[in-house]
Amino acid sequence: MWQLLPPTALLLLVSSGTRAADPSKAVVSLDPQWNRVLRNDKVTLKCQGAYPLGDNSTQWFHNGKFISNQSPSYLIAAARIEDGGEYRCQTGLSALSDPVQLEVHRDWLLLQATRWVFQEGEPILLRCHSWKNTPVHNVQYFQDGRGKKFFHENSDFYIPNATREHSGSYFCRGLIGRKNESSTAVNIIVRGPAIPSISPPSLPWHQITFCLLMGLLFAVDTGLYFSVQRDLRSSKGN
Repeated sequence: MWQLLPPTALLLLVSSGTRAADPSKAVVSLDPQWNRVLRNDKVTLKCQGAYPLGDNSTQWFHNGKFISNQSPSYLIAAARIEDGGEYRCQTGLSALSDPVQLEVHRDWLLLQATRWVFQEGEPILLRCHSWKNTPVHNVQYFQDGRGKKFFHENSDFYIPNATREHSGSYFCRGLIGRKNESSTAVNIIVRGPAIPSISPPSLPWHQITFCLLMGLLFAVDTGLYFSVQRDLRSSKGN
């Protein structure tokens, strides 16, 4: 029967089996979660992916170059400017991860956020981070040059429900000792609610195989029916 399968049906069977066997991508995460850090900050990159039994070796890549570290975690004990760039990882049973960008800055103050693009309704957390966690006083957060929040002691600026009005250029300022320091400005974008895309439901490969076999049997039965009818008409004529 399998010899009667048309090429299109065979292609569907092969492709559905291939999709089921595709490994998922590994994922790189940061601890702490900030992708913008200052010199001498401690950063740990973690690789999440599937491993073979008894083998948790991990491949790490920095700016496309292989790193000798084989652990699921990659520690940067004191960040340097040259540690900045693109990081990827891969495990024994996962595909290469998407890139994660790490920025290392040489400043007294740095504005940090969990990310820089948000959807309406999501929370926004901003942090005014100082070099070597030096105490900062009279901290103020600015949006497009206008003061938005003031703290006598350094505190995070939390926006519980983002709207498009929260899009803009942000920076923070504070006193380190008697010196007034400011961070560089960064842009935050708040987009409208995402429109879900409607896609046809996907079927498991065994259901696809069953549907193809039923279609094939129907085609064979239909062909046999018309063949028998033709032979009967021919015999009556004779």
